[in-house]
Amino acid sequence: MPHIDVPHQRPGIRGLMATKPSSGRALGQLAEQLLRGESPLTVGERELIAAYVSSRNETRYCTGSHSAAAAHTLSGGDYTVVDAVKRDLATAPVSEKLRALLELAGHVQISGLAVTEEHIAAARAAGADDEAVHDTVLIAAAFCMYNRYVDGLAAITPDDPAVYDEIGENLASKGYLS
Repeated sequence: MPHIDVPHQRPGIRGLMATKPSSGRALGQLAEQLLRGESPLTVGERELIAAYVSSRNETRYCTGSHSAAAAHTLSGGDYTVVDAVKRDLATAPVSEKLRALLELAGHVQISGLAVTEEHIAAARAAGADDEAVHDTVLIAAAFCMYNRYVDGLAAITPDDPAVYDEIGENLASKGYLS
């Protein structure tokens, strides 16, 4: 049960954003820019960063929806890579560059101060440029905020995985402003 009145009992962040539309629009625009704007990272890679950070934060709604969006943008709805990253990043079938960026995102999730020169150097050594590092840190930081927003107000969180798959497919095809 949400801590605040959610219009139309919409699940997750969409329900919370509907309670204060001006803030909701700004949050949606930020997500659109971070996950769909210009970046050296693909949409799927950015969705995977969002899913990974949300999983580490144990935010069920964001983990489910962004895992689905990552699966739909990376591999047409196949969750194999997404599930492998969440289960064990060290053995997940991703590029060394993406692994280094996900490790960087994991340190941001702990604390911005947990990010060291060594983490940045590892990402660069794996092929990430400054823009990829920047985008990774910003996505990870933003998803810590989104996760705390969703959990802090006890957003409606469906149990059915099919709901998240539908949300993710919609995010993959329409983005965050629809």
